[in-house]
Amino acid sequence: MTAAPACSQAAAESALNSITALLNISNSNFGRIKIFTGSPPNSTEDADVGSILSVGMTLSSTAFAAATATTSPYGATATANTVGNDASAAGTGTAGYFRAYSYNGTTYVCVVQGNCGTSAADMILNTTSIVAGATVECTSWVINLPSGGATG
Repeated sequence: MTAAPACSQAAAESALNSITALLNISNSNFGRIKIFTGSPPNSTEDADVGSILSVGMTLSSTAFAAATATTSPYGATATANTVGNDASAAGTGTAGYFRAYSYNGTTYVCVVQGNCGTSAADMILNTTSIVAGATVECTSWVINLPSGGATG
């Protein structure tokens, strides 16, 4: 028997709200974003790979607006509130992926990762050609979570 679990659209919204809430301010520590060269690791549980280009972008105290239902495809989407610029990039290179971290009371842990670009990417940056010392800006970040069903 093949397993093919699916969740409802309402469940996708609830799950996405739970995920993005992890990035809200915790113990006076804002969620953080790092930008790296190359491709993301297979899992958020894996160590960072690639060269670090930016470590200075911070999330708003409430990192994301509430998730909303999507119908094509079915699921949910959440849009990040304002992301603070990194006024001085840590390295030079081509941005490939990002990781977003929350503070768990002791250290920062990766919650979400994805690709970055200037269009058609998980996170939209002002440029993918990052130069050490330059400003790195996230102009848009949207997380999509499918409901897993063909009809929602």
